Formats: sequence, structure tokens, C-alpha cells
Amino acid sequence: MSKKDDKGASQDSAKKDKAAQQPKGGKQPKADQKGAQAKGGKKEAAEAAEPEAPEVVPEPRLREKYNKQVVAHLMKRFAYKNPMQVPRLKKIVINVGLGDAVQNPKLLDGAVDEVAAISGQKPIITRARKSIASFKLRENMPIGVTVTLRRERMWEFFDRLVSIGLPRVRDFRGISPKAFDGAGNYTLGLKEQIVFPEINFDKVDHVHGMNITFVTSAKTNEEAKEMLGMLGMPFRS
Repeated sequence: MSKKDDKGASQDSAKKDKAAQQPKGGKQPKADQKGAQAKGGKKEAAEAAEPEAPEVVPEPRLREKYNKQVVAHLMKRFAYKNPMQVPRLKKIVINVGLGDAVQNPKLLDGAVDEVAAISGQKPIITRARKSIASFKLRENMPIGVTVTLRRERMWEFFDRLVSIGLPRVRDFRGISPKAFDGAGNYTLGLKEQIVFPEINFDKVDHVHGMNITFVTSAKTNEEAKEMLGMLGMPFRS
């Protein structure tokens, strides 16, 4: 046999050995399939383990206005040297007094639901500090509802009050500029809770008023009035 025939025979045998090693139909070996599945499972688990991006909550409109416009105006108006000196709104306190609850305790349940709808926060029930015989009032008897708003809920309630609530007051001509306490805090009185659109008039059992106190960091009434006015509080001239 010639050398060429030996060389051709060896090449044919090598091709046969290689074909024997490969799986029929081009299928991947089970060991390789398991490895691929394991890699795919790890990738899916890693993707599932990645935390979702937090939802971006828009900044309350009035707080944005305070940061971009009110602060600059107050610094110029009162010649503050440091932005930390600028008065700010610390909290809003809504207080509802129900003297009729002495005779009808169920009125408190309705007041709690209404204040929760107005403020977006569950209120607490206030109780009498001492007994008054002429009013048939005993110590620790529930007589009202109160809630304190801070941060986002405070700004959102303020926005709804000045843009929707106050304009719906009957014969509204502005609020009194004389209701400051001398320390930069302002208290506003409303006679009816139905000025808020969250209250369904058809489901109201008892019409009652409320006091809304704006607690600020201002040192004088003038500073507090300027700040609240810039935020949209409609003071009478």
C-alpha cells in the first residue's frame, strides 16, 4: 500500500472517531444541558433578587414654591444673612370641639371619620381635663377630635385649604390678619366642615366648626404673616 493510501485511511478513521464523539441530531449532552440550565436559573434568580426602583413621589406644590420663591423673598424682605433664619411652617393642628358629644357620644365617630378624610391622617379623641357640673361634664369624658399634620400631609392640606376650602366659604372676603398669638402662630376658625370637598354633605349628621392652627418658626407676627401670605393665605387688607 502506498503512503497516500495510508494517509487517506488515517484521515477517514479520525473523522469517524470525531463523529462518534458528537451526539446524534446535534443535541447537547445532558451534562452540558444541566450546566446551561443552572446558569440560566442563577441569572433569573439574580434578576428576581434585584430590588425595584423606588417610585418617585412628586414634591408638594406649596413646598416647592416655598423653597424656590418664598425663601428668597423673605431673605430680601427682612435682610436675613443666613437661609436658616428664614421662618418655616413647622406643623398644622386641626382641632374640633364637640360640646354636644356629652349628650350624644356618637357624634365623635362622625367627626373622626370627617377629620380623617380632610387631613388624610387618623385623628385622636381629646378628653376633658376636669369636671364642670354646670355643663354636665366629667373628667376624662371625650369631647373633641384633634390631628397634627407635618411634612407632606401638612403641605397638601394647606394647598387644599387655600385653593379649594376657603373659596367655598359663604360670603368669603378674606381672613382676619389679627389672629396671630404674638409668637408667629396663626389660628383660623371655620364654622362648617362641609367647605372641604372630601365631605359628602348628604352623609353629614352634624355640622360643626373647627380651629386650624399654623405653627411657624417665625419670631414675630409680621414675619409669619409675610410667609403665610406668600404661600397663598388670603388675608383681608
